[in-house]
Amino acid sequence: MKKKPTNTAASVRAKLLNVANASSRAFDVVLLQYLQERFLYRLAQSGYRAKLILKGALMFRAYGIAITRPTKDIDLLGRSIGPEADLFVTIIREIIEIQCDDGVVFDPSSIIVSRIKEDADYEGLRVLIEATLDSARKKLQIDIGFGDLITEGPREMDYPVILDQPVPQLLVYSKETAIAEKFEAIVRLGTANSRMKDFYDIQYLAEHEEFEAQILSTAITTTFAHRGTDLKQAELIFAEEFIANRTLREMWVAFLKRSALDPTIPFSDTIDLLREFLSHASRHPTENAKWLPNEKRWDGGSA
Repeated sequence: MKKKPTNTAASVRAKLLNVANASSRAFDVVLLQYLQERFLYRLAQSGYRAKLILKGALMFRAYGIAITRPTKDIDLLGRSIGPEADLFVTIIREIIEIQCDDGVVFDPSSIIVSRIKEDADYEGLRVLIEATLDSARKKLQIDIGFGDLITEGPREMDYPVILDQPVPQLLVYSKETAIAEKFEAIVRLGTANSRMKDFYDIQYLAEHEEFEAQILSTAITTTFAHRGTDLKQAELIFAEEFIANRTLREMWVAFLKRSALDPTIPFSDTIDLLREFLSHASRHPTENAKWLPNEKRWDGGSA
């Protein structure tokens, strides 16, 4: 029988260094991923598991979708729970005080909860917490939205972890709703959009995942209606004027470089793919039509 390490934090840190070296990633990136995982594990063990639903980039990992761009925050949807900042100080404290043998210590005195609105898809709360592993310290950011509707979900999933640790069993968004929310933000913001990650994430999902047109269509129409955005405005982002917008093109290249992605991916190619992927589902999709990611087309006829 192996003897358990007396200093769990130091042992875990050494393992994370090995992961970073083996994957040619910065230790800080791997450390942040681990800290996010351990927060999610505590959430899954808490009484708030059914009230805080995982969404955003980290949700993709629950579906086994590789995250090729760094993600700095945890996105959650608050359900059957109010958006009061004082309440969430208490909730987050209860979550992070759950004891786990993973070497991570969250500092309850560091919790800061503030309201967010700027550059956001929704009005919600932002939580900042300090976490330590051995002598390494990082700040976690958690953004919590309220009131959105989930099509075909939420879904229960085991969240994958990078070390041999207990896995978080979470409730997560459906992929279709995640796409619908990103699409709605793109349409609503138009040329004022600085959120290039939304274009990239939809492109990535369209290139790697299969979808049923009717489910995606329901998610899109539900999300647009709930957020008060006219779906007919979607045609504007597929227009040549939008594609040729110099500011958007420059932000796209800057985003790709900043995210260590291929900066030669043309913005126009991304919009062309989004048009093929989303226009069909946005209209009245053919029954049983399925998206084929390898061929980048819908199978089952056109609307």
